[in-house]
Amino acid sequence: MSKKDKKKEIEKELPDSVQNQTETVEVEQETASKQTIEEALQEEIKQEKDKFLRLFAEFENYKRRTAKERIDLFKTANEDVMRALLPVLDDFDRAYAEISKTEEKDLLKGVELISNKLKTTLEQKGLSIINVSNGDTFNADNHEAITQIPAPSEDLKGKIIDIVEKGYALGDKVIRFPKVVIGQ
Repeated sequence: MSKKDKKKEIEKELPDSVQNQTETVEVEQETASKQTIEEALQEEIKQEKDKFLRLFAEFENYKRRTAKERIDLFKTANEDVMRALLPVLDDFDRAYAEISKTEEKDLLKGVELISNKLKTTLEQKGLSIINVSNGDTFNADNHEAITQIPAPSEDLKGKIIDIVEKGYALGDKVIRFPKVVIGQ
């Protein structure tokens, strides 16, 4: 005999009130199992939503990070070229200083025009001179000390006495610190 047949036989033997109670229990068990299935599905949906939101947030962070890296790359893409051109700028400054001592004004004007054109082009690409002057207070974070010499006066101790080489920045990033001589 199968389980169904046994169940039917037992139900026939039971009084009606007991049969109704049995049916009620079965209905309650079915609805309870349906509710647990619904609850399980709701929980699964909740977990999937949470996964989705986390993945979406991670993707947004990735997009933001790569966009920032790309902007930074564009800002400093010229850094190697700029570093290579800094000695050329220094040579132009030295040439201008020496030619200005001579009487050949046409030569001086030619060197000045070329130097200005080069400086203007580099400034358009983001290169700027770090302004330092004699008598400024020395700061190890912003200056590179080449040497220390005895200060000519008391008020020049710990101050910049001479600027050996100009400093340059590309955007917000310093690519060469100014090289200075400080008073001791």
